[in-house]
Amino acid sequence: MMRISMSLPRKLLEEFDEVLRERDYKSRSKGIRDALEDYILRYQWMNEMEGERTGTIAVIFDYHYIGVLENLADIQHDFRGQITAVMRTDIGEKYCQEIIVVKGDVKYIRDLTEQIKRLKGVEHVKLTSTVSKENSP
Repeated sequence: MMRISMSLPRKLLEEFDEVLRERDYKSRSKGIRDALEDYILRYQWMNEMEGERTGTIAVIFDYHYIGVLENLADIQHDFRGQITAVMRTDIGEKYCQEIIVVKGDVKYIRDLTEQIKRLKGVEHVKLTSTVSKENSP
């Protein structure tokens, strides 16, 4: 095993510790290892996808963060060929959730997802997809 150190926002660590207690973890290190393994598996799964896909990208962002709405709009404009619908809803005083419905070659959908993830003010992004039905046997 290798030892590392990391800095985390207090709220994130408190929430993580609460999840560990609820799941009856005996060690924070074990929880972090499991979370990292899950992150790696999700990344590998996303990179192994090929061909035409249909799916959704769920985005949670701080709508008070300067420029986040404009940046999201610019990215969505660049990928208008893959985006079929967008729905936005408030989820509190500070955050919005946007659901982006996508269809097309997964390499573009992956790129769209990664560009959104890199935006400042974006808190969470999750891609869910399946093979487009017209391409199924």
